[in-house]
Amino acid sequence: MTLFKGAGVALVTPFSQGQVDYERLAGLLDWQVSSGIDAIVSCGTTGEASTLNDEEHINTVKFTAQAVNKKVPVIAGAGSNDTAHAVFMGQALEQAGADGLLVVTPYYNKCTQKGLMKHYEKIADSVDIPIILYSVPGRTGVNISPSSVKELAQHPNISGIKEASGNMSQVVEIARYISDDFALYSGNDDMIVPLLSVGSVGAISTVANVAPSDTSRMIHKYLDGDTREAMEMQLAMKPLIDAMFVEVNPIPVKAALSMMDKIRPEYRLPLCEADNLSLYEIMTQLKDYGLIK
Repeated sequence: MTLFKGAGVALVTPFSQGQVDYERLAGLLDWQVSSGIDAIVSCGTTGEASTLNDEEHINTVKFTAQAVNKKVPVIAGAGSNDTAHAVFMGQALEQAGADGLLVVTPYYNKCTQKGLMKHYEKIADSVDIPIILYSVPGRTGVNISPSSVKELAQHPNISGIKEASGNMSQVVEIARYISDDFALYSGNDDMIVPLLSVGSVGAISTVANVAPSDTSRMIHKYLDGDTREAMEMQLAMKPLIDAMFVEVNPIPVKAALSMMDKIRPEYRLPLCEADNLSLYEIMTQLKDYGLIK
């Protein structure tokens, strides 16, 4: 059931003149796969799914799946605060070619843990591809408690969790319930190696947009037993990671990819371009890390 081990990239969605830029997206996908990334997450938070309409969302996942052509798994963002809409999107994205779904907790209406479990079970019962839970309470206002994770992990179609609470104590508690059929992924780039130390099998990463090779190599170093090298890579990457979150994600990472001449620096409101101080910090860290001259 484990969809992947290693580094999954939470890929940006490039835009051009208000439309999805499929030419630049194809280039990003080629670069990511050739750099050794282990999975592509399409239309998640970093992919600005919240401002894609359903047709754009489905078509972007379909294009991604066709371009990747099974070289690595394609995992589609499919969360909603409306369970019926999440079911609709999950089924549509499965038909579009996704190998799995990343399903964020419902936002704004802030359900109880009982409602949260019913939400996930309904989606999982409605599709035939694996689901990864996504807990990011800083964005959604809803946390998946360890006890809820324990129960949801028993569902045959729920294969893992992307944990982005930033609460290491909670992560350690969740790690008690991981198994060969349920995977823990880091959702915080600055906590990848710490989570690997308690049994994580990888990460769904923002910084992998700009450093796919190193992100994948760091994780596989740890999984292969070279924990010291993985730790040193995590520490060396920390300033770059901080720069990718100097403003709300994905503003900085899209600015960085533009500086690397990978995409155009275009967003959809309410996201907008970074301020000059942020741009200077992003450029400085890209240069220090050797990603631009």
